[in-house]
Amino acid sequence: MISSLSSSAPRIFHKKGIGLGAWILAVTIIAMVMIAIHHRGGGVRPRVVLWSWERPDNLEFINPREIAVAFLARTIRLRADETIVKPRLQPLRFPRGSELIAVARIETEGAALSHTQLETTVSAINQLARQSNVGAIQIDFDAKESERLFYREMLQTLRQSLPSKMRLSITALASWCIHDDWLTGLPIDEAVPMLFRMGVERDEVKGHLATGRTFRSRLCRNSLGVSTDEPLPRPPAPGPDNIYAFNPRPWSAAAVSEILKEWRE
Repeated sequence: MISSLSSSAPRIFHKKGIGLGAWILAVTIIAMVMIAIHHRGGGVRPRVVLWSWERPDNLEFINPREIAVAFLARTIRLRADETIVKPRLQPLRFPRGSELIAVARIETEGAALSHTQLETTVSAINQLARQSNVGAIQIDFDAKESERLFYREMLQTLRQSLPSKMRLSITALASWCIHDDWLTGLPIDEAVPMLFRMGVERDEVKGHLATGRTFRSRLCRNSLGVSTDEPLPRPPAPGPDNIYAFNPRPWSAAAVSEILKEWRE
């Protein structure tokens, strides 16, 4: 369940001594410039995206001009020959005008990875692009090496079925970005390295970041996925364009403020 909150319309004042037509023209030009800057990502950097997982989240307090929301919209379980699609069941509130990214989580359990499962998965994800206010799709799938061919074919089929202007993002294990560049050639706009819950790779990845080295995969270089409960060394300037932030607890204004302070100051 997703609900948006209405906001009051901006007021335009008529300044004395300037003709109404000239004033409207000036305001229109300024508005167009601001919109262009916003869509180019030329505003506050890095762009912060809050992950909202399967729980109630109230994000009414965020500034939608500075913060986007990536919400878990659907969980797809591939088990044997079955494809089980579970929609989001928890409410999410956000300000009107928020940029939304619909996230599909894929999980497998002895999956056949058949053509039928591929088609059903693509159809379930493609439906998310039709939801109002959704400007991008993100896939969260920790694919094993034996599942990569299925994943690549699924992404290729999905890209062909999505609207041409719809951005396609995936989350990526840190090892995919550092050692094993199998991401090359995928029809995606970005891969977000998941720099938390890394298990045995944690120390190696932290050391890699601390030395200022870049990720081997170019698709991994513009975004980082972080968590509020696992601090990481800051990457060297200029840093990532996008910070995706996970919180194991419901988001609060204080938690968001900490993320902004950590990555924008």
